[in-house]
Amino acid sequence: MKLVEALEKLSNANGVTGREDEARDLMKEYLKPYVDEVREDKLGNLITFKKGNKDAPTVMLAAHMDEVGLMIKNITKKGFLQFAKIGGIDDRILLAQKVVVHTDKGPLVGVTGSRPPHIQSEAERKKVMEADKLFIDVGARDKKEAEKMGVQVGDVVSFDTKFARLGNSVVFGKAFDDRVGCAMMVETMKRLQKVDCNVYAVGTIQEEVGLRGATIAAFQVAPDVGIVLESTVAGDMPGVKEGEAPAKMGEGPVITVADAGLIAHPKVLRLLMDSAKANKIAYQLETGIRGATDAARIALSREGVPSGIISVPCRYIHSPAAIMDLDDVEKAVKLAVAAIGKVTEYF
Repeated sequence: MKLVEALEKLSNANGVTGREDEARDLMKEYLKPYVDEVREDKLGNLITFKKGNKDAPTVMLAAHMDEVGLMIKNITKKGFLQFAKIGGIDDRILLAQKVVVHTDKGPLVGVTGSRPPHIQSEAERKKVMEADKLFIDVGARDKKEAEKMGVQVGDVVSFDTKFARLGNSVVFGKAFDDRVGCAMMVETMKRLQKVDCNVYAVGTIQEEVGLRGATIAAFQVAPDVGIVLESTVAGDMPGVKEGEAPAKMGEGPVITVADAGLIAHPKVLRLLMDSAKANKIAYQLETGIRGATDAARIALSREGVPSGIISVPCRYIHSPAAIMDLDDVEKAVKLAVAAIGKVTEYF
């Protein structure tokens, strides 16, 4: 399967935090031909392994399978669904969105609604409509009908966005944070025909609510080196000041120097930069981003794991639709493959 085809299917799949089953099933299918072992741990992390030389270092390649979304917290008497946010979502993008409620009876299409602007005061219209004042309308006439349709408290809700191309290399879709990392992981393992080091390719759960899956996965794997495949904020758009988000679409993968959870280990940083230069891969450096990735937990596992991050610049992440450049994705995969091939020279 081509990289873009895997990305499309992974992007379209549901995998709201804590309910990563659909994304995990795809990852199992895609990774199985390229690894020696496949297993799922007790909480749902997907852990696969490719054997290298017995005494060679062990690399943990990680990408999280979950996406931001919503969870039903109440069904009103009139059949409207009130919800909580799962992960970091800006309230400003939630109004009037087409969504899918994932019930035991199957998916239900709905739309997020609010008190109409026609009856709001001038002051109300100037404010951002907060998430707790919104609701989801699935067309039910009352609570009983909503429940008959399959809705119950705890059902997760994803944005109803389908992957599409916007140009020759630019694509549009939901959950690029971090299904792009998942697609990159699959392609990386596909291209690693033979490698000296031992490689664990791990799809983690619940990253969006506190890097939880990576915490337990890294403890199990006990790697010598951690490399996280991610998306990052692209700042090449109106309203973003120079220095706020330096990464730009189309200028290559991003190597993180430091973020809110990790100061990249100097050896890993040098490994990634040297690998990019040796293979003539254009790259960008990033520091100062407020968020954190699974690398923050991998680095602190057991007695410590030198870790780093390779990211793809992405506009509008954590929204119903993000945009990125496939050229950046391809270069990020090339960098990951090259770096894993050189691990034994640095560790």
